[in-house]
Amino acid sequence: MDRIGTIRAMSLYLPLAVTVLLWLRRRPSLAERAGILLACIWNFDTLLLVHRLASHFDWWTFRAEKGLFLGMPVDLYLGWALLWGAIPPLAFPRLHTVTVAMLALWFDLLAMPLLAPVLQLGREWLFGEAAAIGICLIPARLLAAWTAEKRRLSERTFLQILAFTGLMAAVIPAAILEQTGGDWRRLLARPSWMNSVGLQLLAIPAVMGLSAVQEFVARGKGTPLPYDPPLRLVTSGPYAYVRNPMQVSAVLLLLGWGILLGSPWVAAAGLMAHIYSIGLAGWDETESMRHRFGTAWSRYRNSVRAWIPRWRPWHPAADGDPDPRRARLYVAVSCLPCSQIKNWFERRCPVGMIAVAAEDHPDRDLYRITYEPGDGGPEEEGVAALGRGLEHIHLGYAFIGWTMRLPVVRQFLQLIADVSGGEPRRVRRNSRRNENQNHEMVLSRKR
Repeated sequence: MDRIGTIRAMSLYLPLAVTVLLWLRRRPSLAERAGILLACIWNFDTLLLVHRLASHFDWWTFRAEKGLFLGMPVDLYLGWALLWGAIPPLAFPRLHTVTVAMLALWFDLLAMPLLAPVLQLGREWLFGEAAAIGICLIPARLLAAWTAEKRRLSERTFLQILAFTGLMAAVIPAAILEQTGGDWRRLLARPSWMNSVGLQLLAIPAVMGLSAVQEFVARGKGTPLPYDPPLRLVTSGPYAYVRNPMQVSAVLLLLGWGILLGSPWVAAAGLMAHIYSIGLAGWDETESMRHRFGTAWSRYRNSVRAWIPRWRPWHPAADGDPDPRRARLYVAVSCLPCSQIKNWFERRCPVGMIAVAAEDHPDRDLYRITYEPGDGGPEEEGVAALGRGLEHIHLGYAFIGWTMRLPVVRQFLQLIADVSGGEPRRVRRNSRRNENQNHEMVLSRKR
């Protein structure tokens, strides 16, 4: 074996051997395994990004002819992902992230010059090293630590979304296109309006998937990862319409992405994901859910299909629940525009929700339209409350509600509402009742 072959083999097998030995020695828990998996996926995504940046800025280049993935040697790619994804949480689970980053920098300063002639370093390669540590290593380290320790739920879920989005939208399609002779440039060859329409259609399943993840975090206090699941059964949001909204979203995105790229093989990956989900993964998930949630899961499973959404949502209070817990949407009736919103919802007969005068709130004064789920979940106000209310009508309105409640979209819409006259106003509890009593007292005095 020549020097190039030796370097490439060692770049893969040394990190792999160290990972296996550390794994056998440490025997990581399920949560730690989940964190390691996510850290590796993060590196699979971001190493390709850093590779493109390095090619553009001449930080370094690879001198290899075979076994390449987007111009990067596969063995170095996989070895680097293990080195920065799996080894840090296995070898240094308690070290501070900054310390781990300094160790990685020290190691690369020694090791990367030794990879010549496979890796040719440019004069400004240290800028690329800094970018790689900031983009690849540090987020992967944080994601692994937060997942293993079950903390920073919102932050680790956000990183999970980015990791799996990159995997499905970039890494997997890129691997398929490279092996089947496809080309990303087909997107640029089409008229821009076709790409625009295609991307907008892809946004439909994307919104459903993102809203489902949001529901897991807000209502279930967990993440989509099987090793880091929600603590309670989630049946609201997209889950009121279909049991597997994230899987439906992923399958539709791969199918649509394959059509947009002109690659039947990428579309076939979506079909394979569907087959896997309804097969082994579906069976395992059903057994796990039945064990964790008992009869509540059975009732939900018998009412909501796995892959075909309902038109009207399912809610326990509308399904013969002996302890109905209807959601409440509190709207001020002393405000004419707000009272029209209350009437609008009542005319559409929402499932499992009633619209109530904000003046009749039992506990406190309100300042915005307020949604109370009735099952112990978090309250929501303003635009988010309206979005929640729309979820109780039918699938079309629910999609609008999911979009309204997405981060950034929600804040933007709330800002528009506030500057248009919908800013917070105090609605006193029982004020309507007091006004009626005062009016009756005035009438009695006149008599």
